[in-house]
Amino acid sequence: MKHCLAFLCLLGPFLHALAQCTVPASEFQLEGDFLIGGLFGIHHVDGPDNHHRPEFTDCSSKPLILSSYQRFHVMRFAVEQINNSTSLLPNVSLGYEIFDHCSDTQSFPGILNLISVNGSIQPQREPNKNLSKVSKVIAVVGTYISTETRTVAPLFMRNLIPMVSYGASSSVFSIKQNFPSFLRTVHPNKDIIEVIVGILQHFNWRWVSFLNIDDDYGNDGREVFIKKIKDTDICLAYTKSLSHDTDYSQIFKQIEAQKIHIIIVFAAEWTAGALIESAILLNITDKVLIASDGWSSNKELPRKRGIKNIGTVLGVSQPIVKLPGFSDFMYASKSQNDCENSEQQMFCNQVCNCSNVTAEDVIAADPSFSFPVYSAVYAIAHALHNVLRCGSNGCNGNITVHPHMVLAELKKSNFTLLNQSIEFDENGDPKYGSFSILFWNQTVDTEEVGLYYFNPSFHFFINNSKIQWHNKNKVPTSLCSQECPVGHRKKYNGIHKCCFDCEKCPKGTYVNSTANAYECFKCKETEWSEEANTSCNLRVVEYIPFTDSGALVIMVLACVLVGLTAAMSVLFAINYNTPVVRSAGGPMCFLILGCLSLCSISVFFQFHKPTTSFCVLRFLPFLLFYTVCLACFVVRSFQIVCIFKIAAKIQKLSSWWMKYQGQWLVITVAFGTQALLLLTSYIYDPPKPYNDTASYPEKIILSCNHNYKAFSGSLVLVLFLCSLCFIFSYMGKDLPKNYNEAKAITFCLLLLILTWIIFSTVNVLYSGKYNQTLNALAVLSSLYSFLLFYFLPKCYIIIFQSYKNTKQYFQSLIQDYTKTVSQ
Repeated sequence: MKHCLAFLCLLGPFLHALAQCTVPASEFQLEGDFLIGGLFGIHHVDGPDNHHRPEFTDCSSKPLILSSYQRFHVMRFAVEQINNSTSLLPNVSLGYEIFDHCSDTQSFPGILNLISVNGSIQPQREPNKNLSKVSKVIAVVGTYISTETRTVAPLFMRNLIPMVSYGASSSVFSIKQNFPSFLRTVHPNKDIIEVIVGILQHFNWRWVSFLNIDDDYGNDGREVFIKKIKDTDICLAYTKSLSHDTDYSQIFKQIEAQKIHIIIVFAAEWTAGALIESAILLNITDKVLIASDGWSSNKELPRKRGIKNIGTVLGVSQPIVKLPGFSDFMYASKSQNDCENSEQQMFCNQVCNCSNVTAEDVIAADPSFSFPVYSAVYAIAHALHNVLRCGSNGCNGNITVHPHMVLAELKKSNFTLLNQSIEFDENGDPKYGSFSILFWNQTVDTEEVGLYYFNPSFHFFINNSKIQWHNKNKVPTSLCSQECPVGHRKKYNGIHKCCFDCEKCPKGTYVNSTANAYECFKCKETEWSEEANTSCNLRVVEYIPFTDSGALVIMVLACVLVGLTAAMSVLFAINYNTPVVRSAGGPMCFLILGCLSLCSISVFFQFHKPTTSFCVLRFLPFLLFYTVCLACFVVRSFQIVCIFKIAAKIQKLSSWWMKYQGQWLVITVAFGTQALLLLTSYIYDPPKPYNDTASYPEKIILSCNHNYKAFSGSLVLVLFLCSLCFIFSYMGKDLPKNYNEAKAITFCLLLLILTWIIFSTVNVLYSGKYNQTLNALAVLSSLYSFLLFYFLPKCYIIIFQSYKNTKQYFQSLIQDYTKTVSQ
């Protein structure tokens, strides 16, 4: 007989025969004009039941879940309230048929009973066909577990029977293509995970483990968590699915080995209970457990002996909404029903065995999911209210109600229930509500320490002062690697982004932890930074302006030089035919003085912001016209030596020099060669403005980029002329005093060489804006050396020692020199 009953309860086609072996059960059944189905896991099957043949699971023989039994009564309470209301469904009564859905895979009789029509299962038909066959129920409240829901939901979806779950939070149910008539009054896993991630970020916990029940709810939660933390600083160090045969000691060994202090437990209350019991037995300490809404409000676990030694327990919970009148309903219900005689209740999974459960026990159970049950029943009632077009005069009794009609109105739900606005989004998920953040305090009770609101606007708050941490009341840390010092970048050490070494960012770079803590970003060219910096500073732009005091002095000296050359030119022109002027070079003096004036042009372009034209003119006039000056002095020193020492010995060279104007030929060739070399170098690689950012990290020196390789030909020519000039002038060092221009030229050349040695040395050792001043000084010194030590003595003789500026005086000197040489 037992096997017969089980077989009949399992097979849908023979459900009509079940009426012969049932007696109405008052707690599970209520007659009414419209019937609502209810699926509650009042008892729990711990572990899989393996059978050789199909057998019905006797739910009443399994452990009672008090919180689920409370939810079972919440549905009964809500229906009674609605039936007593004169405004929601006037003159219409709701009935229910509830089943104890204690097993994922072996509790189908109740499901088949609910979807039956006139006691039998109807085959699938095309939409809108045979609508005269009205379903037994207009909607179903349940189920609680995601795996149970995923197993039974397709049976209700086939006829679009609304299924309003009060606990199934798996993300898969938001896919309307697969679950078109599914709605829920609890938030999906993505919202729960969002709160958990918010807690982790609030306390800066980055190195965490995630333990989940091995079912649709837990596995989906893990997948959502992994996606959620992808772009955050949180790392999933360890994860494991939990089942009835899990080796918890191995799990905790792994957690201890990886130094993980934060354990997220995304599981149902029975799985979490087994985990905590194992942690107590294994003496696990100094952990922070973060509980999902499946067990965070459990009343029994906080009272377990030794649980305080584990550490701190925080949790995410459905908001606790007190249901006015529920306590009175429970006392009244328990006084009316006598459950001792379970023989009276023999319809498969509609047996309670609840004689030892008092009203106080039910009222004191975890109320986390009571309001979702309550709101699910009221949502169905409001939808039926709209389908029947109920008003103050009652409801329209002539309307034939089909489940899909109730579904359509359910999706439009918008009413207020106990100060909560009940609405569903396009996926059937709730648009209302919040989550409480709980702390298991020292008085073995749960305390609300924070809130997380979803609507109308996001709000997240945790009162840290209410949390008593196990770690001497300090917020625990959970990091794979300690945070890097300021200005250091992270360098990956392993597969996790939370495990890293720290490297100091070098000069000219900075680390932006907000953008990317793993990279040292280069500063812009206009910025600088010291090593180990988090930002760049704006560089100071430096150059020598025309208004600089040093620049003004040098430009005044350049103008004085031009004035002196002009005055000397006038003086020499007046005394053109005198021996001093003729011995100084005669017409060549005017060329030298003119070129010295033209060379001074370069001084003025050493200052101000460099441009392309400024860079070109900084050395072009000097190199070009100073070459002419040097060529003139080469010629002049050669002529002096030739007159006194070479002419007598090599008469042909002297005559050739005089005949073909050798001095002008040399000057012209030197000038032409230098002009050609400069033109070639400027075409090949012209000098350009250059921002010197290498010399000083905090400065930008505006200068010119001269390619000295390109100018090497011009420099070699200048050096060659200097060398020739020095050789010829040195050969004439013992000539008569008034004819001893060679000594003056030698001295000027020594000054010139010394000037450029000093300039080159300083230029190598020092880089800065004053290089421009040094350039100008070097140019000016080169010009003044010839002006002061070659021309100025001759001007002095012309003005103050005119007696020396006569032919007789010069001839006497030559005669004395000739006698000395002959002796």
